Amino acid sequence: MPELPEVETTRRGIQPFIENQSITKMVVRHRGLRWPIPEGLESIVKDQRVNSIERRAKYLLLHCDNGTLIIHLGMSGRLRVLDNDDHINKHDHVDIFFDNGYVLRFTDTRRFGAILWTNEPYEQHALISHLGPEPLSEQFDVNYLHQRAKGRTSPIKTFIMNGEVVVGVGNIYANEALFMAGIHPSTPAGKVSKKNLSRLVEAIKQVLEKALLAGGTTLRDFRKSDGNPGYFAQELHVYGREGLACLRCQTPISLIKQAQRATYFCSQCQPR
Repeated sequence: MPELPEVETTRRGIQPFIENQSITKMVVRHRGLRWPIPEGLESIVKDQRVNSIERRAKYLLLHCDNGTLIIHLGMSGRLRVLDNDDHINKHDHVDIFFDNGYVLRFTDTRRFGAILWTNEPYEQHALISHLGPEPLSEQFDVNYLHQRAKGRTSPIKTFIMNGEVVVGVGNIYANEALFMAGIHPSTPAGKVSKKNLSRLVEAIKQVLEKALLAGGTTLRDFRKSDGNPGYFAQELHVYGREGLACLRCQTPISLIKQAQRATYFCSQCQPR
């Protein structure tokens, strides 16, 4: 599933080709995504200029003259920039044509993505208004996290993956950040000391920044590529390493399930 670094890499990849360009037409081949593509959207966006492209959490926001196009990649969605509407595959659901000759193609095998429109300020949209701060922003600091964690009994890993607390800390990044901070993933959020929360905030920022750097290597070839930005390429310390020796202390990495998600940790480096 594309996470925050992959979505940000996608934003950076498509930006040079469609920002400050006008939409000449939109072709919708399949409306049945996670939420149906609104009827008449093709007419709404025609002749709209894309003035800027922003990312909020895992949503891509194409800010146009009279509203905002909201795109979510879901579990398998991807965007490609093409020179023309070349061969169309089964899961190529939407093409957006621009006056500079480029086509933005949305492909989604599992159809859990979304393409929506709002005339209101995007911050007020029901999918966005409740979201927590961006993890790389100044608003996400130890004081904020400590305040939100007070009295919370949910496991710290589940807590930091809650988009209402902080956006974009997906499963891989939560596992890695908790390892870096030396915190057991099952520790109740309200029981984590402020000192350890400070370490966790810094670990989350470091892990995501490294992932962004890894994804950035794909930007050069984004046009005509397969549209898949580079996923977290650096060596993972715990994620996916069940039974293998911890890179720090040689203790076998453990695996448990939390909220139906795989949780990897080192019992020695992350004591309860």
